[in-house]
Amino acid sequence: MNLFTETNLSPELLKAVGELGFISPTEIQKQTIPFISSDIRDLIALAQTGTGKTAAFSLPILDMIDDGSRKIQLLVLCPTRELCLQITKDIKNYSKYLPNIKTTAVYGGSSIMDQIRSLREKPQIIVGTPGRVIDLINRKALDFSEIHWLVLDEADEMLSMGFKDDLETILRETPETKQTFLFSATMNKEVERISKNYLTKPHRISVGSINEVKKNISHEFYVVGYRQKKEALKRLIDANPNQYSIIFCRTRMETQEIADFLMQNGYAADALHGDLSQAQRDTVMKKFRLKNIDILVATDVAARGLDVNSLTHVIHYSLPDDPEVFVHRSGRTGRAGKDGISMALIKPEETRKLKQIKSVTKIDITEKQIPTGDEIIKAQVEGVFERLFTEHEDFFTFDDALIPDLSEFSKEELVHKLLQLQLRDLSMFYKDKKDLAANKLSDERDVPSSRRERRRDEREGRRGDRDGGRGRERGGKPKRKNENMTRFFFNLGKKDNLKKLDMLDIINTATKKSKKRPDVGDIEILEKFSFFEVDKDFKNDILKNLPSMKFKGKEMRAEEAN
Repeated sequence: MNLFTETNLSPELLKAVGELGFISPTEIQKQTIPFISSDIRDLIALAQTGTGKTAAFSLPILDMIDDGSRKIQLLVLCPTRELCLQITKDIKNYSKYLPNIKTTAVYGGSSIMDQIRSLREKPQIIVGTPGRVIDLINRKALDFSEIHWLVLDEADEMLSMGFKDDLETILRETPETKQTFLFSATMNKEVERISKNYLTKPHRISVGSINEVKKNISHEFYVVGYRQKKEALKRLIDANPNQYSIIFCRTRMETQEIADFLMQNGYAADALHGDLSQAQRDTVMKKFRLKNIDILVATDVAARGLDVNSLTHVIHYSLPDDPEVFVHRSGRTGRAGKDGISMALIKPEETRKLKQIKSVTKIDITEKQIPTGDEIIKAQVEGVFERLFTEHEDFFTFDDALIPDLSEFSKEELVHKLLQLQLRDLSMFYKDKKDLAANKLSDERDVPSSRRERRRDEREGRRGDRDGGRGRERGGKPKRKNENMTRFFFNLGKKDNLKKLDMLDIINTATKKSKKRPDVGDIEILEKFSFFEVDKDFKNDILKNLPSMKFKGKEMRAEEAN
């Protein structure tokens, strides 16, 4: 099956697929479409993100669904709102010429009453996130007693995000006679357990190696000291003009910090992380898809479901602990047959972690040096000509008579003057900058490991590996925590003129709606951040109310420090 026209799909589906520009099915589609169309067994399909899994399961099901019935026949569960909306959009595109087929998306962060009203239209297909699906089951708004097909999309991600109990609750609401299709990029223990408990003698399809990285992605890494990391990131961006990229960070605070740094330095960038409201997330993602911003700084979880095919670069500002996450991140570039670049910024002590990633994934990652100022200007000149020769659209019109007499200049002199004007500010910035490659270890390798880690912890205020933080006090030893207290990391410190009395006022304001005043423990004001302890009964008040407050015009953020 080398062409969609060689399948047994209906003419209506083939017409819709053809209008979308699809001619040849991907490998997962070649194997999955015939199986679902002709087999009654359950299925486990292992394939990387971006390989066309939605079409693989939805096209054959759309071909078999009873459009005369108003019962729910297909349920698709996925981990994030963004992926939910993307799958729904794709299914609606595929069913464009099937007017009686209705698809509804249900997800958190949006009005549940609006979704209940949309369910009154009796859709045959539901695409949803586990939490919202359970809410609607409890409200008697969803009935899965007659579904024929259940799809668990990105099952590994749903389990890693803590949806195990939710999935099992939903699965118990479905009939035993259904077909279950489990799609996953990895086959970890939890996915294996779910498949054993809820799938019956499933057929398996595996496309490529689970850890396979696309051949059209080149991988680079740069070793740089912690204090030089932001400047190194700036140089990598400047040395790769015309990029459209995602920068991955590990924590929400780091994500916002890097996005703020880039925006303050004039880059069209923004942040995507769990602290944003749904409206803010929607705005950021819309700007990125429309290329109103060309750099998105994101956590791994927040970037799930962001379907963009034209990314030129993925930058790992912080390495993930899981090698497979590195593969997933990198796989967001190099799509639609285009080449992509994956760049990792690592601290000297992370070389062992990088070796582990290389060992597990079997990918070739080349060490490169942080670009010098001269190299950056050269790249920028090449970038100007790249735009000049690839962008042919006339954006505005003007009278040619406005162009002065340029006959005294040669074309080389004119180009030289235009480039000087275009790149003046950037060249002045790098004019007296030192070569980071020559000094990249000066602030790290000459410091004993324990001292180096203490310094880093003081600067970062945490060593969190996931979307949260873990605070440490000065000296590198974890502060012993009172069992009745919750210890928080706070993003402001002495540099913000924060004092202990200010911290007490902030705590009292954040908890003012409570009937009693909270017990406040240790307050530690450091240079760039702080720690404070509050009676654990007030933990939710702090997390909920503090982000909406400001201190001397500055936004405040707090995270539980373990």
